[in-house]
Amino acid sequence: MQSVEYDAIVVGSGISGGWAAKELTEKGLRVLLLERGKDIEHIKGYVNATKGPWEYPHRGGRTKAMEAAYPVLKRDYPLNEKNLDYWASDKDSPYSEVKRFDWYRGYHVGGRSLMWGRQSYRWSDLDFEANAKDGIAIDWPIRYAEIAPWYDHVEKHAGISGSLEKMPQLPDGQFQPAMPLNCGEELVAGRLTKLFDGKRRIIPGRTANATQALPGRSACQYRDACWLGCPFGGYFSTQSSTLPAAMKTGKLTLKPWAIVSEVLYDKNAKRATGVRVMDGLNNQVTDYKAKIIFLCASTLNSTWLLMRSANDVWPGGLGSSSGELGHNLMDHHFRVGAHGDLDGLEDKYYFGRRPTGFYIPRYRNLSGEKRPYLRGFGYQGSASRESWSSAVAELGVGGAFKDKAAQPGRWGIGATAFGEMLPNHKNMVSIDETKKDKWGMPVLKFDCATGENERLMRKDMANDMAETLEACGVKNVETYDNEYFPGMGIHEMGTARMGKDPKTSVLNSHNQVWDAPNVFVTDGSCMVSTACPNPSLTYMALTARAADFAVNELNRRTL
Repeated sequence: MQSVEYDAIVVGSGISGGWAAKELTEKGLRVLLLERGKDIEHIKGYVNATKGPWEYPHRGGRTKAMEAAYPVLKRDYPLNEKNLDYWASDKDSPYSEVKRFDWYRGYHVGGRSLMWGRQSYRWSDLDFEANAKDGIAIDWPIRYAEIAPWYDHVEKHAGISGSLEKMPQLPDGQFQPAMPLNCGEELVAGRLTKLFDGKRRIIPGRTANATQALPGRSACQYRDACWLGCPFGGYFSTQSSTLPAAMKTGKLTLKPWAIVSEVLYDKNAKRATGVRVMDGLNNQVTDYKAKIIFLCASTLNSTWLLMRSANDVWPGGLGSSSGELGHNLMDHHFRVGAHGDLDGLEDKYYFGRRPTGFYIPRYRNLSGEKRPYLRGFGYQGSASRESWSSAVAELGVGGAFKDKAAQPGRWGIGATAFGEMLPNHKNMVSIDETKKDKWGMPVLKFDCATGENERLMRKDMANDMAETLEACGVKNVETYDNEYFPGMGIHEMGTARMGKDPKTSVLNSHNQVWDAPNVFVTDGSCMVSTACPNPSLTYMALTARAADFAVNELNRRTL
């Protein structure tokens, strides 16, 4: 068993891990970045990025054999032949469910930064203060003012396009020019300004797709194939952005196929000393040492790792002394909204394949309004025209049928709501010692469900969208609720929450594990609540902030 020493070790190379590697190396530290899966090189590794649908055996769809091999992935869109190898294998990496939980992971360099939806929104004090005001769970140990400079920092590097709106519930940022609304969305957005006292607003979706070139990256090409990897670097990913920056320093060592099995802990020094790693290809075990460790393996894998560490001191694992490790698992609930037909634009179309849509920021339970539930939701949607497929239903033949197939169909507009899920101690993960993965490691067991608050909110999430569309003149409006189970939002949060008190939280205000101050956890596991805007931009900001703090403390010799 060989041993190698670094200044810092970062576990996981996704959105948070990439940022940790960049920030720590740029501050002069020698960093080891560990990724449990294969390497995917920028550009060269995006083997399907420029393929047409006709170049896939099944036109990019799925087969019965794929469904049999991927029983979890088949529950939703991740199961497709275009980027199947970007998603973790159900067979190699299983898990257990007390209650249904849809866990979609990416085990490769870059993690889900290659497949994420890229919607990037700041949280406000409305979000950071909500738990304290509502008496739910525990209070966040930070406020917007403390993280705002770090939002500035990460937005400039990541390349976030968006519009300045001056809305207190959705702070503006350091934006590149927004991707404009298309004519259908502009039409409805204009009508909406005169309705509902201006409280419901359609704005361009704020997205990590660059509209202006950045160093080493071209502006977005409007291909809307982001989930295949972007050869142009048009959107933020570890490969296009943070990894090149870290590599440029000459201080980074990247190791793929490195499965971290535990954090090594010195109970006398009350510090972590390094990590134990199994080679994913040959099962060889190596210990790596470092002064500081950043766990960025994604919410559930970071928690799994903590639970398997320092068990001789704490049976529940490193960070379990509060009794909260593994608890308070959250996600955004969605798959509910409304859509309808839009008249009057039959002579118009839209430019390219824009990789974002519109956003309606939260408006419920603000300014003293009280609904029968706590918190609120935002909408993500778009307007578009039907394609040639609208002609298929006609079952026609001959010239008239061909003419119809050559013309775009009706305009439609709709949106899906993303709602806040309240933290609940009963929603949890634990280790199932009876089931093992391909490498002989015990797997996670999920026991998580939405509650009454989410059930009540979903009524408004559907009905409000229908009300909004109908008020704006949209025809044939229909609501839908396509059923949601935790995990489907792919916004897992909680299980190692931050806090002000080691008795009620796993991490302090700087993302340090209370029980091991040289271990930092900056992925979604640190979250105390979910808010309703997408969380990834907040992970980036928290990671950069924690890295700055860690290096300063290292220089002061307090770690």
